[in-house]
Amino acid sequence: MSPTASGTATVTYDGKTATLPVLTGTLGPAVADIRRLQAELGVFTFDPAYGTTAACESRITFIDGDEGVLLHRGYPIDQLAEGATFMEVAYLLLNGEMPTRAENDAFIAQIKQHTMLHEQLRHFFNGFRRDAHPMAILCGVVGALSAFYHDHLDIADPRQREISALRLIAKLPTLAAWAYKYTMGFPFVYPRNDLSYAENFLYMMFAMPSEPYQVSPVLARAMDRILILHADHEQNASTSTVRLAGSTGANPFACIAAGIAALWGPAHGGANEAVLKMLAEIGTKENIPDFVAKVKDKNSGVKLMGFGHRVYKNFDPRAKIMQRTCHEVLAELGITDEPMLDLAVELEKVALEDPYFVSRKLYPNVDFYSGIILKAMGIPTSMFTVLFAVARTVGWISQWKEMIEEPGQRIGRPRQIYTGAGQRDLVPLAERS
Repeated sequence: MSPTASGTATVTYDGKTATLPVLTGTLGPAVADIRRLQAELGVFTFDPAYGTTAACESRITFIDGDEGVLLHRGYPIDQLAEGATFMEVAYLLLNGEMPTRAENDAFIAQIKQHTMLHEQLRHFFNGFRRDAHPMAILCGVVGALSAFYHDHLDIADPRQREISALRLIAKLPTLAAWAYKYTMGFPFVYPRNDLSYAENFLYMMFAMPSEPYQVSPVLARAMDRILILHADHEQNASTSTVRLAGSTGANPFACIAAGIAALWGPAHGGANEAVLKMLAEIGTKENIPDFVAKVKDKNSGVKLMGFGHRVYKNFDPRAKIMQRTCHEVLAELGITDEPMLDLAVELEKVALEDPYFVSRKLYPNVDFYSGIILKAMGIPTSMFTVLFAVARTVGWISQWKEMIEEPGQRIGRPRQIYTGAGQRDLVPLAERS
């Protein structure tokens, strides 16, 4: 549904007045439509980092940060993580409704048709140094996919958009696993279509030709849940990057590569790695009071990683699911004494009881436990953000598809406040002292 008019807002400047429509969506706060502001008053709005600006209309994901709510197409994230598979959630994000059994089976079959990579891509990997970061490899290879799959790049054709979306969702686990294998010097493992999406990813990551590898159902379900929890998160930095790149008419492979590049930033996709580093620096539970004191000291430069969120001002709804998943994974692996988990639990307890953190609404977020889970599963920290990209590709391509299909879609073009030198005349080089 389109937003509905719910009133008007009046802005007066320099003796002129503009009346702006106020719009409301299905959920969330009302927004003032400022598109006529420049034409009527001759001014733009100034909103660094777009923290209070709605740059698009979307029907995919809704977040209420004050209440700790995350909905995908109206479904709460906890219900999806506990009662659905990643493939069901992928179908939901792409198509707007949960699939029937027949639709789900057909969707999975379509994905499995595209898990293999063009064989020449094997040679593409050889162009990277062996010690290259897996995210560098992933970003480069995904961007290059358009050179290997240029037969369906007409973004004006719905069928070609669909095929590109299927290819990206299907091939990302293969690319991610191969990036890991390449940096480790291990042979590439081809996908198996008898396995589920999460099982296949784990198989391609850890199987070796020299011995059989059996995927644990518990670990596969944990991985599936991790993918669901990271599938989409509204208009975050990487999603906005995908939309902005897509608004130019760039092909979907280039757009997703742009999203991967944005995700690579430590303030975005690298947060769970930062949590592990923080816990390692704390060392033991006895050191927590000193660490907390440093966090409270604004001059110390010490930050509490894995707590708080740009959007959530309450408990991150994904964090509770991740915490339960963490215990399931450690139990499956027989890890009964994990100092880092004990340290995390104690730090969480202290932070949730400390008035300093409570008053600032610094609650655990999804990254607080995910790093511990991935480390226990044998996934190196350099692969954490790569795994994030595998999951988020579903959200990115869904957001890209929605944007392309939006009537009247235009190229993105943010404005600025110019604070440089005023107009001045050029002095010839020979006359400059």
